[in-house]
Amino acid sequence: MAAQMFEGKGHAAVYQKYRFAPGKELQQIILAYLQEKRANPPELVVDVGCGSGQGTRFLAEHFKKVVGTDISEAQIQEARDAPSTPNVSYLVCPAEELPFEDTSVDFLTSFTAAHWFDIEKFMKEANRVVKPGGCVAISTYTVDMSLRYGNCSDKLTKVFREAWDLLLKYSHNRIKHVMDNYKEIFEALPFPDKKRITDIFDKIPMTVAGVVGYLESVSPYQVYMKNDPEAAKSLLQETEKRMLETMGVSSRETPVEFWVRHVCVLGCK
Repeated sequence: MAAQMFEGKGHAAVYQKYRFAPGKELQQIILAYLQEKRANPPELVVDVGCGSGQGTRFLAEHFKKVVGTDISEAQIQEARDAPSTPNVSYLVCPAEELPFEDTSVDFLTSFTAAHWFDIEKFMKEANRVVKPGGCVAISTYTVDMSLRYGNCSDKLTKVFREAWDLLLKYSHNRIKHVMDNYKEIFEALPFPDKKRITDIFDKIPMTVAGVVGYLESVSPYQVYMKNDPEAAKSLLQETEKRMLETMGVSSRETPVEFWVRHVCVLGCK
């Protein structure tokens, strides 16, 4: 059964504001794989579980027609409200019931979303809609994250990870797919030509406010908020205060480097 964790308008707005697009290294790996596998550029690209559209907008820079789908109306509204190009459209639908004809999709993607799907049903649906010779790229960033700023990177990362470790206690059991580097998702992909890359490192430009906002956007934080709103808000405030003190700065708009490790499952039908 699929899990729905990003439904509310407030959460969708935070998600749009603070979630980041796929990093450059991940982008290059995906685009290189497509070039290697396909003689012609994809015509129809479908981004499943697109959320507020960060990954969809990256795809729109490279492909003729891109459709982002998500089960959350609030997320799709955020995606539609964001500036985008005319070759992008969005649909509200479950990942397991895609409104596309059999063998009609050239390239199907999912960025940091597949662990929320009913994996077995989603893979059957992917197999149904993707053309022979079509490709899939299913990726996620992991909890392997670090922060870099001047000579206090280790201390800064420690502050961030202490907050993350507390939030992980409230995580859904679907996070196990992320923790095992999408192994089960890779094994479930019904294409014989497939591979899994687990060591893609990307540097995401952020600010202190952006890092704290990212923590606010994750699903465990939303669970924490429901359980104990005061403690949840206090965690963010305290994390921001400790980050600024560690860096020796006063502005929450101070830039930092946010390093993430991605995992990507690639396949060709």
